[in-house]
Amino acid sequence: MRSVRSFCVPLQNTGIARMSVTVMKTALIGYGTMGHEIERVLRERGHTVVLTVDAGEEEKLAATSLRRADVAIEFTTPGTAFGNVAACLRAGIPVVCGTTGWNDRLDEARRLCRETDGTLFWSSNFSVGVNILFRVSEYLARIMDRFPEYSVAMREVHHTRKKDAPSGTAVTLAEGIMRNMERTMEWVNHETSDSAALGIVSVREGDVAGIHEIAYESEADTVTLRHEAKGRRGFACGAVMAAEFALTRRGVLTMDDMLGHIMRER
Repeated sequence: MRSVRSFCVPLQNTGIARMSVTVMKTALIGYGTMGHEIERVLRERGHTVVLTVDAGEEEKLAATSLRRADVAIEFTTPGTAFGNVAACLRAGIPVVCGTTGWNDRLDEARRLCRETDGTLFWSSNFSVGVNILFRVSEYLARIMDRFPEYSVAMREVHHTRKKDAPSGTAVTLAEGIMRNMERTMEWVNHETSDSAALGIVSVREGDVAGIHEIAYESEADTVTLRHEAKGRRGFACGAVMAAEFALTRRGVLTMDDMLGHIMRER
């Protein structure tokens, strides 16, 4: 069985690299911890970084600067993500965005992508393992919808620098559960005894890369799904794979599009 590590080996040694038709010139928008990890993965896979944009360097988002790159990868903050994505789309540059907490403007960004005939690849989480969790969680929710004796709750833990709560991954998981469990009508960011609500407890501590747990509990037992990130590398690998995938495509793209493409190639 192929491990997640094999998605992240150098360009010339992995079948996944077939998605990349050329060496990418990349713009990194957001040059903190994640930006540096993404840069390492890009270089390992044979790509180059031609532009970095950190906080306070917004003048670098001019179209003339962005057009030096083939693709942009954006990991910043909820307050700046839409403007960064819009700048890339208006410059005609495919953009991969991993910033969460700006869901209120996502539809606007998708409309702009279509209007500009551009490329926007957004995901609340680029980890391959987490995206497998999304699918397993939806399947389990469909089963549990037939067993009302089970209540559902979620807990997510991240480092203290994370701005949004609940995490974008937790929101995506909650939305998937709600689509598949008729009795779950909403999510709330606290514990709840309301059987129609999914309570999400958000914890911010230390340097935790990310833990997500979904628990179905009855008087008889507890069924738990859990994903724990060991570091940021898995997210960085997924973001680079997304950039390789987006490079030759147009429209609004998701991890489902990319993973579906990978599965069809196997």
